Amino acid sequence: MSELLRHPSVKDSDGRHQHVTPENAGWRYVGFDAYDLEAGEQLGFDSGGDEICLVLLSGKATVVAGDEQFTEIGERMSVFEDTPPYSVYAPNDCEVAVTALSALELAVCRAPGRGSHPPRLIVPEQVGYEVRGEGSNTRHIYNILPDTEPADSLLVVEVKTPSGNWSSYPPHKHDSDDLPNQSYLEETYYHRIDPPQGFAFQRVYTDDGELDEAMALRDRDLVLVPRGYHPYGAPHGYTGYYLNVMAGPKRIWRFHNDPAHAWVLKQHAND
Repeated sequence: MSELLRHPSVKDSDGRHQHVTPENAGWRYVGFDAYDLEAGEQLGFDSGGDEICLVLLSGKATVVAGDEQFTEIGERMSVFEDTPPYSVYAPNDCEVAVTALSALELAVCRAPGRGSHPPRLIVPEQVGYEVRGEGSNTRHIYNILPDTEPADSLLVVEVKTPSGNWSSYPPHKHDSDDLPNQSYLEETYYHRIDPPQGFAFQRVYTDDGELDEAMALRDRDLVLVPRGYHPYGAPHGYTGYYLNVMAGPKRIWRFHNDPAHAWVLKQHAND
């Protein structure tokens, strides 16, 4: 199995089934955890040196972050509903407590913090929506924590890819600290598939071929993107979803398309 692909583990005592740290990923910036909690279950931790974004993927909860309490938040019961999630931003060195009010799928996104911003609730009305691409390259984007919103390191975005479509396409990369042309950002992809017995594909590769991994993904799998291009495809009959977490030395998203496939964009522009 690819070292970049992580299947969900058996839930630990906190309900966690995905766990990425800079240490176990072999990089410097991004951390990610996914939890499944039942109604009434609680989760508590200190954010430590990281700022965090708690994304209520599905379900309802009350979240306490430092001195702020966000009561009975959450709306959608599936990531495949056509609405963005509720999320909570918390700075580093912040005590966090989550109480599930229903079955709750929770993502905890992490990156180094500098204590620059207070805890805040991000409601669906604050989440930017856009459609990228066209034809079989169409996908739907919810910008939960883009580089236009306050944070120290984190970038968080959801993408829903319709049946038979491609996304993160044409293949692009952001693995060089070469602004304004390209930024260096590590990235995780947390995948969901509807119906859940389906599969999808993701390739991670570099120009020199040193890294070239093609992965068949299942529901709740996670892919690490330390460098290189990383396109994704959803087979006919199955809708794909992923939550992206990105972070690097500078909090800005600038990418470079694979020159071998950039003609696809030019073709559409001339249609």
